[in-house]
Amino acid sequence: MQFLLRQPAPRAQHRLQEAGTHPLLAQLFAARGVKEAAELELRLARLLPPALLKGAEAAALALAEAIARGERLLIVADYDCDGATACAVGLRGLRAMGATVSYLVPNRFTTGYGLSPAVVDLALQHAGGKPDWIVTVDNGIASVDGVAHAKAHGIRVLVTDHHLPGDTLPEAEVIVNPNQPGCAFPSKSIAGVGVMFYVLLALRSELRRRGVFDAANQPRLDALLDLVALGTVADVVRLDANNRLLVAQGLKRMREGRLQPGIAALLQVAGREAERVNSADLGFALGPRINAAGRLADMTVGIECLSTDDPARALELAQLLDSFNRERRGIEDGIKAEALAMLDGLDLGADTGAAAISLFAPNWHEGVIGIVAGRIKDREHRPTFVFAPAEDGTLRGSGRSIAGFHLRDALDLVSKREPGLLLRFGGHAMAAGCALAADGFERFRHALNQVAGEWLEPAMLQRRLEVDGPLPAQWLLPEMAVLLGAQVWGQGFAAPLFSARVQVRQQRLIGERHLKTKVRLLDAEGTPGNALFDLVAWGRTEFLPDEARIAYRLESNTWQGVTQVQLVLEAVEG
Repeated sequence: MQFLLRQPAPRAQHRLQEAGTHPLLAQLFAARGVKEAAELELRLARLLPPALLKGAEAAALALAEAIARGERLLIVADYDCDGATACAVGLRGLRAMGATVSYLVPNRFTTGYGLSPAVVDLALQHAGGKPDWIVTVDNGIASVDGVAHAKAHGIRVLVTDHHLPGDTLPEAEVIVNPNQPGCAFPSKSIAGVGVMFYVLLALRSELRRRGVFDAANQPRLDALLDLVALGTVADVVRLDANNRLLVAQGLKRMREGRLQPGIAALLQVAGREAERVNSADLGFALGPRINAAGRLADMTVGIECLSTDDPARALELAQLLDSFNRERRGIEDGIKAEALAMLDGLDLGADTGAAAISLFAPNWHEGVIGIVAGRIKDREHRPTFVFAPAEDGTLRGSGRSIAGFHLRDALDLVSKREPGLLLRFGGHAMAAGCALAADGFERFRHALNQVAGEWLEPAMLQRRLEVDGPLPAQWLLPEMAVLLGAQVWGQGFAAPLFSARVQVRQQRLIGERHLKTKVRLLDAEGTPGNALFDLVAWGRTEFLPDEARIAYRLESNTWQGVTQVQLVLEAVEG
């Protein structure tokens, strides 16, 4: 592990500080590419206009006409948190504007991802009757066959998605996707829930133009921003300025107590307080509970939790999601232990055939393989694919990648070199999925290793961690931890990690799974300071050396009414 120091642009840091930004925040923001204080203004008035998003205005026209004619809309969602929140946003927003709308969510284990022909067949048998329109959320850009199947049965399709398109676009009535050809929308990393929110903004504008609403009686779409924030953070999209604005506004509403019953219930079962909720809570507490439904059961539970207006029902569903998440953790722990045992005999530092990792066992559960792939990738710092058998007899694989290795592009090259090997594939630079024939694993492992060996230099396989340098002693305070926690951090706008050389004074295990120590910070000459700080290492049982250079997060911890600063270990250099 090597620490790399983030370097703030001096002029940007100075401008931010001159504009009134706290000196530490000015340093952190400038190191993350913020150039002007205006970029930190998180008012809704600064939201990118819907007119910039290709297809949004056409979608608004189509939906306005469908509402006027009383046509039935059916949302086809995805089975992750982004898809669930996008579905809930669509249901709430469209109903508020007079639409007749219901939803259908694919099952990970039977119908697969997206608007497949099998999902269209389910739509034709939907309890609400055959829909006039299918509206996809967080999927659809790759559903060429599914869209064609829907059209053949007289169903028009509106695609709202954010994933990268393939070589051929589906022949939908309208496509809204910032990554489609010809779209100039600046925020290419907007999540699926954000795309649906933008369609609603455009629709409300169109309905105002038609006189259906005016400024006084139009639906308050800002009431949906808690859902938008949750889906955006949980999908780990890059938090550019527009996404940070959406997340900040959603968090603001939550902290003020203006939140959906489902969000409130999820916070309750996760043991989080709405008044202090932050982006980490969305990503590591709420998001996994929603995702657990899609991984182990049916995402209908997650969507119902987020779309109900009954607090008691929301709490009942949130408790069910919490139980799913506990079950998911148990399954994940078992698979991860088996996967790590497989790696024990492999010298990844010397094995030139192991620039990428591919793992498979016939007893693994396909609902958690993406999480396990991420854990292995984090530990070994190599592109990692984990496979499990699917109900249809194929192997389903989920992959996670490292900087410099575009996973979807790698799959594309594998598919060209090994025709017929990949039955399906798709995804992003850092995460992707695929399906293989039952006997295709070894062929895939070899092909992916070959691509990784060609694309990745040895230096790229050395784990590096960006840090923000030492934190001055005068800022090692609970108030500073609160200030940092109130900001919007996430993918592409990383939460602060500070570095320090420490002298370890006491060490003990808590709960047999976590390390708790007391440390003194060392100055540049190696002299320890007088203050002792608590340092907690969650999930680590190995004791630290007497002196170490560490990367840590700053938190506040309240015990028996006393609030103190706490350092949370992220990594040890060396």
